[in-house]
Amino acid sequence: MLSSMKKTKSYYSKITNKIKRRRLFDYSHEQPGSIPGTLNISQDAVAPQIVLIDYNSDQANLISDLTPEACSEHLYTESVSWFDIGGLGNEDFWQRIGIIFKLHPLVLEDIVNIPQQPKIEDYQEQLVIITKMALSNPEGEGFWLEQVSFVVGRHYILTVQEQKGKDCLEPIRQRIRFKKGNIRTKGTDYLAYALWDAIIDGFFPILEIYSQKIEELEDEVLFHPGNNTLAKIYQTRRELLALRRAIWSQRGALNVLIRDRSPLIGDEAVIHLRDCYDHVIQIIDIIETYRELASGLTDIYLSAVGNKMNEVMKLLTVISSIFIPLTFVAGIYGMNFNPEASPWNMPELNWYWGYPFFWLVMIIISIGMIYFFWQKGWFSNISNPNKRKF
Repeated sequence: MLSSMKKTKSYYSKITNKIKRRRLFDYSHEQPGSIPGTLNISQDAVAPQIVLIDYNSDQANLISDLTPEACSEHLYTESVSWFDIGGLGNEDFWQRIGIIFKLHPLVLEDIVNIPQQPKIEDYQEQLVIITKMALSNPEGEGFWLEQVSFVVGRHYILTVQEQKGKDCLEPIRQRIRFKKGNIRTKGTDYLAYALWDAIIDGFFPILEIYSQKIEELEDEVLFHPGNNTLAKIYQTRRELLALRRAIWSQRGALNVLIRDRSPLIGDEAVIHLRDCYDHVIQIIDIIETYRELASGLTDIYLSAVGNKMNEVMKLLTVISSIFIPLTFVAGIYGMNFNPEASPWNMPELNWYWGYPFFWLVMIIISIGMIYFFWQKGWFSNISNPNKRKF
């Protein structure tokens, strides 16, 4: 059990490090003059695995480790066949998939050459959906975006993910397996909606993390801003911008699918897709709110740093103001006058109590200036720098 947990942690750490190396704002592009449909697969791409969930209203079957050729037996049955491919594999594998599923070379290019912007492509007998899935980091810091591609046919749906393992589609698998709801009585269009809706709803847990993160940054900015605070704010704004770009494009893709009405999408599925569209709008509103809060934190940080500097300067000013008259008095009595030459040449030098009198004057001046500054309220923030009035 412990060995399995270590392997799982190592696997997710490998995925996380790989995703972290990818810039948040990368986009796929070909070399100038490349042949359309050219597949560019990374050398460290995960080996693909095909998992089939074949179901109807009466039963659901799970078949793992299918070959591309074995998929052809389940393409045109009366049941719904969900082919879930995890990993981008190699070019030979995808050429075989393209032949079996009769995929256009440009479709294979969009699936394999990642990342692509979310979009909808209608090929009459097939509907291609490119979307983005947001997954939280198992190690607790940040998130990563993973491309998920759908190919929707009349009796089958093909989904392709970059990695194998954790995703946000497990609730859909459980609904099919345990016959929850009415998903097993619906067609591929409803399954496509359910999968896309699960991906979109997967953004909400990520946003909850950023809600807590922004609250923590607010406390840090107001009460104990540090040298790394501004960098944390900038990183948060950058990650929220990446989330916004990922969900904003899905808004446009959903709008196209609802408006243009592919023959593969029924009327009931369109109604559900409208609800999915509402979720996207809600996520965009939340992200925009968080971005404004994060942007405001920069101004608050600069104001907090400025206030802290003002308090320091105020303290130094008070200290300097107290010592200025003391220095003046000490400077006068530090001059070498000869009291024997004239009675005006500091007669205090010959007094018996001259030295205690000098200190008494200094103490009276210090106490008087401290009382004056206290009456002005200058010591209120200095004595308690964490106290704030709202």
